[in-house]
Amino acid sequence: NKVEFSVRSHEFPEQGDLLNTGRLVPTYPLTEGLNASRLRTFTKWVVDRYAAMVPEYLPAWLRAKANLLPLPEAVGQMHYPENEEMRLRAKRRLAFDELFLIQLGMQERRSRWQREAPQGNALKIDTTRIFIDPLQQPSDEQAKQGELDASDMAGSTLWSTVATREPFEATLPFSFTQAQRRVIGEIFADLAKSKPMCRLLQGDVGAGKTAVAAAALFMVALNGYQGAIMAPTELLAEQHAYSISKMLEPFGIRTVLLTGSQRPRERAQSRMALESGQAAIAIGTHALIQEDVNFQKLGLVIIDEQHRFGVEQRDALRQKGYHPHMLVMTATPIPRTLSLTLYGDLDISVLDQLPPGRQKIITRWRTGARRGEANTLIAHQVAEGRQAFIICPLIEESETLAAKAATSEYERLQREVFPRLRLGLLHGGMKAAEKDAIMRRFRDAELDILVATSVIEVGIDVPNATVMVIEDSDRFGLSQLHQFRGRVGRGKYQSYCYVLSADASIQAQERLGIFQETDDGFRLAEADLQLRGPGDFFGVRQSGMPELHMADLSDTALIELTRNLATMLWESDPYLCKPEHSPLRERMHRFWQRFMAH
Repeated sequence: NKVEFSVRSHEFPEQGDLLNTGRLVPTYPLTEGLNASRLRTFTKWVVDRYAAMVPEYLPAWLRAKANLLPLPEAVGQMHYPENEEMRLRAKRRLAFDELFLIQLGMQERRSRWQREAPQGNALKIDTTRIFIDPLQQPSDEQAKQGELDASDMAGSTLWSTVATREPFEATLPFSFTQAQRRVIGEIFADLAKSKPMCRLLQGDVGAGKTAVAAAALFMVALNGYQGAIMAPTELLAEQHAYSISKMLEPFGIRTVLLTGSQRPRERAQSRMALESGQAAIAIGTHALIQEDVNFQKLGLVIIDEQHRFGVEQRDALRQKGYHPHMLVMTATPIPRTLSLTLYGDLDISVLDQLPPGRQKIITRWRTGARRGEANTLIAHQVAEGRQAFIICPLIEESETLAAKAATSEYERLQREVFPRLRLGLLHGGMKAAEKDAIMRRFRDAELDILVATSVIEVGIDVPNATVMVIEDSDRFGLSQLHQFRGRVGRGKYQSYCYVLSADASIQAQERLGIFQETDDGFRLAEADLQLRGPGDFFGVRQSGMPELHMADLSDTALIELTRNLATMLWESDPYLCKPEHSPLRERMHRFWQRFMAH
């Protein structure tokens, strides 16, 4: 009954400095034939001899301002810290460097885009042409107010002399929310400057981004410039063209549509109208960036659902004009810390208020036997003339993933559950033309139920759709679930969202419980970040982000510190041209080049 211990490694105190005993020690990934003790011996030898040779590239004043360890000391303390405090200080220095280099790269992007344009690109802003109530206009600090008279617009082909003189808001079937007024003011303040606007507009589902975009296009047209909106799909482009042309039609402002599937004659007419200046607004897809599309005087570029486009595509549209203003929009609420990092090269406007009177979507989480409630509700709603979405996480069945597949679920539902109803199937494996055709049929009420994958996360308005059923909802992030839910509740009918899950764990209860309780997309985005980490958000921006090894994207204080210091440094030394900033400039470029190579 004796207790025995097997000692695989040991150290003798009389040998002096102990490597594996009585101290914090690093844990490295191992490979066959290499044990932890042997690897530590080697790394300690390397750190002791070479850590001091790591070049420092941050200037001393900046390290002092941010209370940072010198880089050589931070590297040594990260591997073999004297104590926990020094380990945390070393980690903070390395995390600071990652975030700071990202922010500097964003500053350079912004500067290259905002190189001083001719003063003529600064628009004259007249908010009396926008808002009904002058008491609720943006303040003078937000938008410089001036009277646009006939002399300002003399000879322009972009508007009609017989158009109404009513304010833009007076022609709408609704009034702007306070959030819309604030954001319009922020956009107008940028348009009044000679430097091109670089702004991100993010808003919750249904917050009214389209009306804000239309107000900006209206003011651009009144100044004699043209505007363009690029959308990721033809259906979304058609929807924007319909909505915005209705808003601008009372003012004689002509809108044209440009898509890849247009007939050659229709496309040629749209191109001629833009090139001659007979059309003020172009709305389209990638067709807008074709070489044969030219503008007379492009002043504003709007990219909708911008994460669906690559950097080259966005730049190609901007190059259609001479330093046009740029507004990018997304319906995906992003936590503040991620916004500061992912979009450090953009100013950010947030639409955080929904229009009054919107019906709350009834959300229910169901597991097990109660899942059948969703099918019963669908049958009832279709009998009332409504339509439904059913979302599955996979396209085809998988041997490794126990999750519903859209293809097999579509076949099962058509055969066993809804044999008398009209079902459609939509997934990412289809060609763009096929997807558009299915969505058109659903929009035009030729289908009762659409079984789809996440391709409908961002899509067109179907006011008649009142039911959203999400299978295996635990496989989606809260923000993605919120986007799905936003596909319904766009009409006058009460709408419902069922999130179905076989996972009844405490974590699932916490996540889906939050989703069931709130319809605030920004709150859900923050919860998603806390529960699932930042990984789900990196796909939001196609231009990407350098991989982070040390930084924590929920560390608001450090992110704001790096952003503020990067802005301050860049303003004092644009492009880091001073000799003392040369090492930092070289390190920043290596950091971004290594990332872009991947």
